[in-house]
Amino acid sequence: MAVLGVTAAIAYLLWTDSKIERIPDAQLPALATPIEGPRTFLVVGSDSRENLPDDLDQGNFGTAGGRRTDVIMLVKFVPGEGAQLLSIPRDLKVEIPERGTNKINAAFAFGGPDLLIRTLKDNLDIDINHYIEVDFGGFAAIVDSLGGVTIDFAYAARDSKSGLDVDAGTQTLDGAQALAYARSRQYQELRDGGWESVGATDIGRTQRQQGLLLALFDQVSTSSAFDLPGFAGTVAENITTDAGLDLGALIDLGRSALQLSSSDLEGRTLPVRITNEGGVSYVVPVEPEAKATLDAFLNGEPFPSL
Repeated sequence: MAVLGVTAAIAYLLWTDSKIERIPDAQLPALATPIEGPRTFLVVGSDSRENLPDDLDQGNFGTAGGRRTDVIMLVKFVPGEGAQLLSIPRDLKVEIPERGTNKINAAFAFGGPDLLIRTLKDNLDIDINHYIEVDFGGFAAIVDSLGGVTIDFAYAARDSKSGLDVDAGTQTLDGAQALAYARSRQYQELRDGGWESVGATDIGRTQRQQGLLLALFDQVSTSSAFDLPGFAGTVAENITTDAGLDLGALIDLGRSALQLSSSDLEGRTLPVRITNEGGVSYVVPVEPEAKATLDAFLNGEPFPSL
C-alpha cells in the first residue's frame, strides 16, 4: 500500500507538471541564471482574452486582441524567511531596448516576456531569475479553486468598466469579482450617500492587487480545508513559466511558501508620480523614495518608511 501510495503521488505530480506551459530557455535569454538563496520572480498578469470563458465575459473586457501586461510584479522569495512584493505600475516611463521611450507595458506588447525582462533590467537594474504568467481566465479559475477570496470593504465599491459591484463589509469574491477588483482603474466607493473615486489610478490599482494577493496567500496558509491537489492542478493548467521552473523547483518553492504566513510577506508599489509629456500620460519615479525602495528590494532588506 505504501508503494502504491508513493507511486500514485509521483504520478499525480508528473501529471500536474505536464499541464504547465513552459517557455524554452532560448526564448528567454534575458533571464539571470538561478542561484542558491533568494531568487527574484517576475509575475505578469496578461490581459489576453484568448482563453476567456463564456460565463466570465459579461461585456467588461472589451475586444482588444493580443496580449499586454495588466499586472507587473516582482517577487523576491527567501526560503524559510519571507518574501517581498514590488509592484511596477504599467504606465511607468522607461527606455525599451531598440524601441525608445514608452510605457513599460509596451515592452511586453512589442517583444513578449524577454523584452519586458530586459527592460526591467536596463531601467531598474534588477536581475530576474524566473518568469510566471497568468491571463484573465486563469486568475479567475485559480480564485474559484480556493472557494473565492475574502476581502474587507470599508464602503460599498464599484467599477462599471471592470464589472466590480460589492457591498460594504466582509465579502467573499468569486473569480469573476476578484478579477474585476484586480483590474479596476475607475474604482469608486459609496461615501455619505454619493459615489466617490478613490485610488482610481494605476497606483491605486497596484495597491489593491497586492492586497488581493496577500489575502489569497493568507487564505491558503491558514485554511484547514485547503485542497492542495485540486489547487495545484488548477494553477498548473493556468500558468506559463520559464523552463527553469521544473518539477523539483516548484515543489521546493511550494513547500517553503506554505511554511510562511501573511506577516512574512511585505508589499510595496514603486513610488511614482503622474506626469504628462507630449500629450502622453506616464508615471515616473519619485526620488529619493524610489531608489530607496529598489535598494531595499535588491538587498532583501525591509522596505523603508515613506
